[in-house]
Amino acid sequence: MGSPEYKVIEVSTVTDTEIEAALNEWSKKGWELERITYAMRESQKRPSMAFIIFVREAEAAG
Repeated sequence: MGSPEYKVIEVSTVTDTEIEAALNEWSKKGWELERITYAMRESQKRPSMAFIIFVREAEAAG
């Protein structure tokens, strides 16, 4: 059993379409969603950026 490996994707256009595209793209590559974190601006109600964190088991070397 390997240790976890992480992948962080930055989404600068925070829409359902962009988030869905990132989720579909990386899950097809074997990554599992761990969480989504949003960056907010004080002057806006919508997030200005999202960080999508994926995880998978790292492959054993050798």
